[in-house]
Amino acid sequence: MIRIICGPKGSGKTKQLIEVANAAVATAKGHLVFITDTNRYMYDLKREIRFINVTDYAVAGEDALCGFVKGVIAGSYDNEFVYLDGVARIAGKSLDEMAQLFYMFDKVSALRGIELWITCSCTEEELPAFAKKYL
Repeated sequence: MIRIICGPKGSGKTKQLIEVANAAVATAKGHLVFITDTNRYMYDLKREIRFINVTDYAVAGEDALCGFVKGVIAGSYDNEFVYLDGVARIAGKSLDEMAQLFYMFDKVSALRGIELWITCSCTEEELPAFAKKYL
């Protein structure tokens, strides 16, 4: 299942995502993974959450991001939550152009029973039609 946190730049999406991740630690039975493109928030997360900076792995572009996230998910059957901060920034595309990426994320998260949280820098009204079902 995919869940989206959206809002304009600077509206606190990352902070909200971190709060959601930290709260999930108390009830999670599996692994929690936080994926972003900066080390800025590494120490805001509880130690039980695996932090991954995609720039450490030269992830650039939509296909690379899709493959990376699928690899993280495939790496452990114990993954339960995946948090992806700044999907459009990492993919290097506008959100409108990422229908295929969301489709793939939806398929793999449903197949593996993973809750995938994604932040998107846009207002709810600007969110593309394909992504509105994940609000």
